[in-house]
Amino acid sequence: MELSFSAEELTFRDEIRAFIRDNLPREVQQRMIEGREIAKQDIVDWQAKLNTKGWATPHWPKEWGGQDWSPVQEFILIDELQSAPAPQPLPFNVSMVGPVIATFGNDAQKRKFLPGTANLDIWWCQGFSEPGAGSDLAGLKTTARREGDHYIINGQKTWTTLAQYADWIFVLARTDLQAAKKQQGISFILVDMKTPGITVRPIQLIDGGHEVNEVWFDEVKVPVENLVGEENKGWDYAKFLLGNERTSIARVGVSKQRLRRVRELAAKERAGDGTLLQAPWFREKLATVEVELKALEITQLRVLAEARKSGRHGAPDPKSSVLKIKGSEIQQATTELLMDVVGPLAMPYQRSTDAEDEGNNTPIGPDDAAYAAPTYFNWRKISIYGGSNEIQRNIIAKAILGF
Repeated sequence: MELSFSAEELTFRDEIRAFIRDNLPREVQQRMIEGREIAKQDIVDWQAKLNTKGWATPHWPKEWGGQDWSPVQEFILIDELQSAPAPQPLPFNVSMVGPVIATFGNDAQKRKFLPGTANLDIWWCQGFSEPGAGSDLAGLKTTARREGDHYIINGQKTWTTLAQYADWIFVLARTDLQAAKKQQGISFILVDMKTPGITVRPIQLIDGGHEVNEVWFDEVKVPVENLVGEENKGWDYAKFLLGNERTSIARVGVSKQRLRRVRELAAKERAGDGTLLQAPWFREKLATVEVELKALEITQLRVLAEARKSGRHGAPDPKSSVLKIKGSEIQQATTELLMDVVGPLAMPYQRSTDAEDEGNNTPIGPDDAAYAAPTYFNWRKISIYGGSNEIQRNIIAKAILGF
């Protein structure tokens, strides 16, 4: 099995690196290196640049802005964006709702939504999880009853990431209360966030930030034309969406970049007669994570090589659960290493709850340490969202091992 890049793929990688170097604002890149938030407009502007280049949605159908790329080319693009680091195209748009609309939506929906979704003229958020229906998503209770040519949606969604920015939300709602199985009777509906009856309430996280929200639906009236695919078939579309999400959660490039950061800071930190990077206990811990990351990268390349050989491209693969589990564990391990480096200097820092007031944060240590603790606490979530790691192990046992 060939796991090395071809000459053409290496040339493609160099092109991406040059584009990032020449087009990404340095201040945006530096904020990402330090683990700081970047403004909504910076994300929108960067995705528009990628979309102009044809790189925002390469895995979409060509008629809607996609590229005739191999899975390996897609991997190279994402890996380079993460490693730079540079903002990735908004996943709710390009990896979640966009592919669902492109695959299962009707022509009118494709024309209405896909161009703006690719260019981030429309900012989407994900209306899946509910209180009591997170990992057991099929237990959701939000309802959509049909009245003439509209659905009336009632219920609550939670942990809705960046709903405060969103123009639209894609919602899983129960349209058949009498369905024999809880996975049946669920529909996939697109909802304008400006519709009367929608309330967004912020949830403050343990790191002090406002990233996620509660979204309430009170008699929200949505045109039936916003139903994607068939009524009561939403669970099938959700599985299709989550397969894409779990593969991307591996984030090999993100972990590469953070390990570079760990090495850079550890080389400056004094420990005994040398630096922390020279300390045997730290070198052993760092090497363990680096070896596991290399194994994850090879595993991901192996999956891509199989897809290239078989011609299977874009179909959900149960191996994505393996990538999700190990990728999330390694990402958390990198934040632990960063905490080892900066130590107690990170702990007094708390991020401002006002996104426009970040300048008032006053960490007592150096800037290098300021964002380590918020990142560490925030990334505890990675082994939970996108389907908890416990659920992923069940998928592996059933779909791969045959138990």
